[in-house]
Amino acid sequence: MRKLALSDEILLKIEKPARYIGNEVNSVNKDVSKVDVRFAMCFPDVYEIGMSHLGIQILYDMFNRREDVWCERVYSPWLDLDKVMREEKIPLFALESQDPVKDFDFLGITIQYEMCYTNILQILELSQIPMHAKDRTWEHPVVIGGGPCTYNPEPLAEFFDIFYIGEGETVYDELLDLYKASRARGDSREEFLVKAANIEGLYVPMFYEAKYHEDGTLKSFGPVREGIPSIIKKQVVMDMTKAVYPEAPIVPFIKATQDRVVLEIQRGCIRGCRFCQAGMLYRPTRERDVDTLKEYAKVMLKNTGHEEISLSSLSSSDYSQLKELVDFLIEEFKGEGVNISLPSLRIDAFSLDVMSQVQDIRRSSLTFAPEAGSQRLRDVINKGLTEEIILDGAGQAFEGGWSKVKLYFMLGLPTETEEDMKEIARLADKIARRYYEIPKEERHGKCQITASSSFFVPKPFTPFQWASMCTSEEYIHRAYVVKHEFQEQLNRKSLKYNWHEADVTVLEGVFARGDRKVGKVIEEAYRLGCLYDSWTESFHNEPWMEAFGNMEVDIEFYTTRKRELDELLPWDFIDIGVSKQFLKKEWERAESGTVTPNCRMQCSGCGAVQFGGGVCYEGKN
Repeated sequence: MRKLALSDEILLKIEKPARYIGNEVNSVNKDVSKVDVRFAMCFPDVYEIGMSHLGIQILYDMFNRREDVWCERVYSPWLDLDKVMREEKIPLFALESQDPVKDFDFLGITIQYEMCYTNILQILELSQIPMHAKDRTWEHPVVIGGGPCTYNPEPLAEFFDIFYIGEGETVYDELLDLYKASRARGDSREEFLVKAANIEGLYVPMFYEAKYHEDGTLKSFGPVREGIPSIIKKQVVMDMTKAVYPEAPIVPFIKATQDRVVLEIQRGCIRGCRFCQAGMLYRPTRERDVDTLKEYAKVMLKNTGHEEISLSSLSSSDYSQLKELVDFLIEEFKGEGVNISLPSLRIDAFSLDVMSQVQDIRRSSLTFAPEAGSQRLRDVINKGLTEEIILDGAGQAFEGGWSKVKLYFMLGLPTETEEDMKEIARLADKIARRYYEIPKEERHGKCQITASSSFFVPKPFTPFQWASMCTSEEYIHRAYVVKHEFQEQLNRKSLKYNWHEADVTVLEGVFARGDRKVGKVIEEAYRLGCLYDSWTESFHNEPWMEAFGNMEVDIEFYTTRKRELDELLPWDFIDIGVSKQFLKKEWERAESGTVTPNCRMQCSGCGAVQFGGGVCYEGKN
C-alpha cells in the first residue's frame, strides 16, 4: 500500500489535495529495488499547468520504457502547501512513489518561461538540495535543466549541474548510461560531469567562465579546463514519425489547463517572424506522418477517455496533410462527442472551412494574431500578413457565422511609431466595419472584437536579439495611446481593449538576455519572498526592485540598452544551426522593412540545412 507523503490532516486543509497524491490513470509505478536510476521530472509551476505540458509527457514515457529507469513527476507546491512544508520541514516529494526528491539520482527541471525562475529555487530549497551546484555531492541528485529558456541558461548557471540544449529525445539515453557506468566505477561527481560535458548538447556551467569589460559587457566566455567543448550544439530529432510519443498519457485527477489528447503534428515553423524565438530555435520544420498521427489519435483517445483532441504545432495551417488529418478525425469520431481543437491556424478560406466543421460557431471566437496594427510594422517583424488578407479572412469568418474575434498585438516593437500604435485600434474598427457590411438579417448577433496587446521582449537567437526594450512607464504610455484611439473609433461599442503587465515584461526582458550576474538578483528576490511570478495574484514588483538594488545590478543595462552587432552575447556559445550572420541580415532587413519569404517559398540560407532534413530537403529527395 502506497503511503502518502502528506497526512490526511494536511490534505484536508489545503486547496486541491489531488495535486499531490499521484496514482492517476496511466501514471507509472515500478518496484524501486529493480531500477538503477531514479529520475524526478519537474515542471516548476502548479500541477494544472505542468500536467498540460507535452514535453514532460514525452520524456516521462521515454524514460519509463527503460526497465532500469523510473521517472516520476514533481510540481511546485501551491502557496498554501509551500507554507506547511516549510513549517513542518516536509521535504518535497515525487507523485508516484511519494518519496523525497533529494533521494533521487536526477532532478530534471523544464524551463518554459522566464517568470518561473524563483519557483526553480523553491523546488531546490523544499527538496533540501543545495541551491548552488558547487555545493552538491553524490548525496544529492544531479540537477539538469531543459526547455526553451536553456537557450540562454546564464542567469541560472549557478543553480544547475547540467543544461540539456535541444530536444530531449536524442542524448538522454547516453547520459543515463554514462551515469550508471560512472557510479559503478566509483567516479567522483566532478569526473561524471566532465564526461557528461562531452556528450553533444550538454552544457555543464561550472566548467565555463565569463569575463567582463569595464562597461559590463561580456569580454570572453569559454571552458576553464582541458577537454571541455567551447561550443554546445543543439539536439534535434530529425525523424519525427519514428520519435517516441506517449500513446497513454497521464490523465489528471483535476481539470488541467489543457485537459485533452495532444497530437504534435510537426515541429518548427516556416514563417520566420523576427520576434519569435520558437520559430528560430525549432528549425528546420519537420512533419509527422499523417498515418502515424491517425493511429495515435485512436489509441490515445481510447487510453485516456478524453473528449477533445488538439493538433499541436507552431503554425498548424502549414502542416501539409492537415486536410486529410482533420477529415479523418471528423469521420472517425463522428457521433462520439469528440471535439477537435485547432490552435495556431492562419485565418484563410481553408482554415475557416476546417474550423466551421469542428467548432460550435455560436459559442467560439476566432483568433487572429496580426501582432502589429500597421502594414509598415508588420513588414518590419516579417509577419507576412497584409491588411487585405486580415480583412478578407474576417469577412469570410463573419459570413460563415462567427461574430466574435480576438486580436493579438505587441507594443514596443523595434521602429514602432505613435502612428503604428494607433493603427491597432483602426484595424480593429475596420474588422468590426466588415461585420456590419453584412446585411442585418444575415448577421449572428452583436459583433465583439477583443484586442489584447502584450509588450515586446527581445529574445536570444532572434533577429531582434540586439534591440532595445522600453521602460515599464513607456509601455504603459503606449497602451494608453492605443486605448485612447479605441475610444475614437466609430464602432467603439463593439470593441474591447486590454494589455499585459508591464513590470513583468521588464523582468522577463532582463532574464531573457541576462548574464551570470542576474543569478544573484533571482536568488535575492526569492529570499525576499518572490514566488509564482507568472501569476498576477502573487507577483510583487517591489521586492524585485529591492533585489536589483541590493545586488547593485542595473536593470536598464539588460533592457533599454541597444546591443552593437559585434558584441559578444551571453548565449553565443550555443549553436542552434541558424547562423548569427543570418540573424544579423534579418535585423538589417527589419530596419529597412524588407520582408523575407517563408521557407517553402524560398530558402533564405539560415543554416538549418546542416541538420540534413525537414523542410530544407522537401522535394529534393
